[in-house]
Amino acid sequence: MDIIWLDLHHRDLTVQQLYAVLALRNTVFVVEQNCPYLDIDGQDLVADNRHLLGVRGDDVVAYARILAAKEAGEPVKMGRVIVSDKARGLNLGHRLIEQALAICAQHWPAHSVFLSAQAHLQRFYAGHGFAVVSEVYLEDNIPHIDMQK
Repeated sequence: MDIIWLDLHHRDLTVQQLYAVLALRNTVFVVEQNCPYLDIDGQDLVADNRHLLGVRGDDVVAYARILAAKEAGEPVKMGRVIVSDKARGLNLGHRLIEQALAICAQHWPAHSVFLSAQAHLQRFYAGHGFAVVSEVYLEDNIPHIDMQK
């Protein structure tokens, strides 16, 4: 079954889509990674922030949140990058990043793209043109590294 990619401004998310996204983020980031943190951070429904959903059938199986640059010269921020356990092994991570970068180029062509990556994914993101811009640091007890493209 093919993946349908949806690039949605937060005002265009349906209640069901938002619920599915929050459930997926909670399942992976909080439960699977055993990392209690407040995922709902006030950024999902503000400004020109966007949500990229990869949908297969009735399931959201891939997702990334893109936070609009607040000012000229500031980067767009990509985060909450996730592939559901229902779709792992299908090479969706690469397709998700390609889709997210295309959205950034479409909506914010003059801005670089920033992300805070889990450190073990540094090579994955480097393969998409991201370069390391920080030392490794702990975020919610998980080693992270800042990267920018």
